[in-house]
Amino acid sequence: MRIIPDFSREKDLQARGHRQVAGVDEVGRGPLAGPVVAAAVILDPDRIPPGLFDSKSMSRRGRERAAALIRESARVGIGQASVEEIETENILQATFLAMRRAVEALGSPVDHALVDGRQVPPNLGCPGTGLIRGDANSLSIAAASIVAKVWRDGIMVALAQQHPGYGWETNMGYGSKSHMAALRALGPTPHHRRTFAPVHKILWQYQTTSS
Repeated sequence: MRIIPDFSREKDLQARGHRQVAGVDEVGRGPLAGPVVAAAVILDPDRIPPGLFDSKSMSRRGRERAAALIRESARVGIGQASVEEIETENILQATFLAMRRAVEALGSPVDHALVDGRQVPPNLGCPGTGLIRGDANSLSIAAASIVAKVWRDGIMVALAQQHPGYGWETNMGYGSKSHMAALRALGPTPHHRRTFAPVHKILWQYQTTSS
């Protein structure tokens, strides 16, 4: 059964004087290719779009419709960390970096952030609360999950045009069976995360056979 997120946590924070409450979520920690993307969303309590759910439980078309409505009615910030930053910093620190950039992209100060997951990124720029399964429980985090997912999907569809054969337009860089087959046949691209085990293994195999 689908869990319906609500606005109760935001209302509680607002009642305590935190007027600008942002939901923060990321997408793209698990894929083998592409950036990690985060979104920060401050909903207008009087203009919350209908039908906001955890992005993973929505259809692609539903997410795209919802993302457009969120952008029309809410304050939205997007942040991302590149493959190079993922390789240099590790995926957790790159995720934190993307979240900090998303909050900063909101422009004006944020009083409090509700962050999906246990951990609040250090130096977020405002106080924050981690919320496990936040995208299924908080409307602000659900909105952030939708915006981040649609944004990153757009990036991967564009990259698929530059690097055909990997199926990024449908697998979005995750290690699907077809993506892994293409990796073995075509080798990694500059957008692959070479420190991730499946990509690293294929690189090692390439180096072994060519030496």
